[in-house]
Amino acid sequence: MKHCVDIITMGCSKNLVDSERLMKQFQIAGYTIHHNPETLHGDIAIVNTCGFIGDAKEESINMILELCNLKEEGELNKVFVMGCLSERYFEELKIEIPQVDKFYGKFNWTELLNDLQIGYNENIKNERILTTPSHYAYIKISEGCDRKCAYCAIPIITGRHKSRTIEEILDEVKLLVSQGVKEFNIIAQELTYYGIDLYKKQMLPTLIEQTAQIPGVEWIRLHYAYPTHFPMDLLRVMREHPNVCNYLDIALQHISDNMLTRMQRHTSKQETIHLIQALRREVPGICIRTTLMVGFPGETEDDFNELIDFVKEAKFDRMGAFTYCEEEGTYAALNYPDDINEEIKQERLDRLMLLQEQISSELCAKKIGNTYKVIIDRIEGDYYIGRTEHDSPEVDCEVLIHKSEGNIQVGNFYKAEITDATEYDLYAKLLL
Repeated sequence: MKHCVDIITMGCSKNLVDSERLMKQFQIAGYTIHHNPETLHGDIAIVNTCGFIGDAKEESINMILELCNLKEEGELNKVFVMGCLSERYFEELKIEIPQVDKFYGKFNWTELLNDLQIGYNENIKNERILTTPSHYAYIKISEGCDRKCAYCAIPIITGRHKSRTIEEILDEVKLLVSQGVKEFNIIAQELTYYGIDLYKKQMLPTLIEQTAQIPGVEWIRLHYAYPTHFPMDLLRVMREHPNVCNYLDIALQHISDNMLTRMQRHTSKQETIHLIQALRREVPGICIRTTLMVGFPGETEDDFNELIDFVKEAKFDRMGAFTYCEEEGTYAALNYPDDINEEIKQERLDRLMLLQEQISSELCAKKIGNTYKVIIDRIEGDYYIGRTEHDSPEVDCEVLIHKSEGNIQVGNFYKAEITDATEYDLYAKLLL
């Protein structure tokens, strides 16, 4: 008798890709699969956990405990746990939550298939069941990270950077194109390091250029670049290939030289400013998304004010921010006291995000009257919800087109004129 399996993914899109691959393995073996169901359907539940920061770890643990309670009540037969949290706290979790049938790490989840007498099917290792809308997918080009940022536990969890081969990635893209995928969001812990381990040089520009030449690839978007030793030839690729979106997600974390040094970011304020200037000069109209951190140990009011002034000047199209959370085993946890009051951290975060809300409102208002190519993701209430090339799924602005505009198909591209804007969303009408 074949079973029904519920897979619950916590954390980032990199975890999501692993879940999608696992789902395909179960499907080929004849199992019925559900992803992130509101109500559990199966007798087996698998949690793909996140272990990045405190809130994410707590969320993953709460989900595990909830499933274990359902198991004890007889609504589940087995609970398995995989992913970053169990990679990092494998022994502790086995002791603390013995109700879990078995824990797996981030990289040995294929053992789960063997333990269920299914076996890992190597022939379909790059095939997935997409959990995203069928017109877009995430492409994970590497694992791990060789950077040693003082605050980050990711290298502790994932180990050294490991690139996939260009050939394997291109084959995966071609397969997804054949299944109707049009938009490819390229992800890694650190995109710009891609290829150094395999090819002894940065190969991201080559990879993206070859991906852009695959028929059917309409949008390519780049996530999680690193500012130090940025591969500048990537900007030429963006300019020369219309299907490479004028979009770059590049985490800067801070601008104060004091903070950048303490964070071990291996860059400076002036180098960062020069990079932003180069991005905007070489790729006119580029949308820059960044992430910033406040409350890192030793951050003075002067450091924070320098960050505020930087954001006012840079006017990032998209910006996220978070407060410092001490992660055991990191350089910061071992060497710096977490010396900034949580209320001060939150107050700084609130000030920063209020500033960004004002900037976003100004930038969105400037788009009124402009025309954009928009992809439609879904229908919600009275609106079709879409995005421009400057908007990544789930985290960026959305374009709302009223249903009265006409018969629109989810997953298709349309030309739309922006008619109104809020702080983070755009309203548009179709141009037929």
